[in-house]
Amino acid sequence: MPELSLKHLTEYRRGTFHLEPSQKLRTKEQAVAFVNKRGFVYFWPIQGVVLPSLWAATAGDRPVPNEHDDPGHITWAWKDELLDKRVWYYARILRRRNTFISFDHLPHFYALSPNYGDPDEDYLLQYEQGLLTQETKLVYEALLKEGPLDSISLRRAARLSNPESTSRFTRALDTLQIEFKVLPTGVAEAGAWRYAFYYDLTHRYYPDLIEQAGKISEPAARQKILTTYFHSVGAASRRDVAKLFIWRPEDLDRTFAALVTHNLLTDQVVLEGAKEPVYALSILV
Repeated sequence: MPELSLKHLTEYRRGTFHLEPSQKLRTKEQAVAFVNKRGFVYFWPIQGVVLPSLWAATAGDRPVPNEHDDPGHITWAWKDELLDKRVWYYARILRRRNTFISFDHLPHFYALSPNYGDPDEDYLLQYEQGLLTQETKLVYEALLKEGPLDSISLRRAARLSNPESTSRFTRALDTLQIEFKVLPTGVAEAGAWRYAFYYDLTHRYYPDLIEQAGKISEPAARQKILTTYFHSVGAASRRDVAKLFIWRPEDLDRTFAALVTHNLLTDQVVLEGAKEPVYALSILV
């Protein structure tokens, strides 16, 4: 069985995660270039998930501190300032966490979403099939009817502003983001903290996305996304990939098989210190 040393993999990830001092992000333009290069990254590092993050590429490989004056929190300012600039796609996506996606990869993610070309009707079919909750339907319809709304106004419009509806509203908003139906598009001075996201419908904010995604088959979309993922992380177990993308097992296995056939990935690699074999970029083994 092929082998991969932990040292070799760590060195590879230091480069792709931009952890070398010379790679540190210092401007929002560099942040955008980093997302474009990597295809998709997290906003902050997520425990138990190996993926590049804007925070680590800016502040280094260290935990996110609570202190608001930490210089690494410039990433928060970049994110807010660029929300309405259409330089990347930002929403709660992978494992319901804040994710940046480049426009080169956005149609591939959208091609795998449960959106079939008629956003004014598709959500109703999902609801009738029991795939959307009542709260999710109400939030979507509020934006469909009223246009972009800050989160405070959106809760009122969806009739979910009472305190006991907070968790249901949050889950609905997360679901709509994961399914590429809704995204934050700006920051409003609203609510007790004078800080709330504006939200809009994805197909309305990016009107060309449906046509772009329609040209991409689901197998091609998965291969593109998984190839990009491995170019970032170098190696990963099937279990880790399955937890991140939540694809059907048979679809994941077919995607792995295609990438192994194309010699992009090598399977059954023994990674030093790992409990199970991994898939790895063939150039690393």
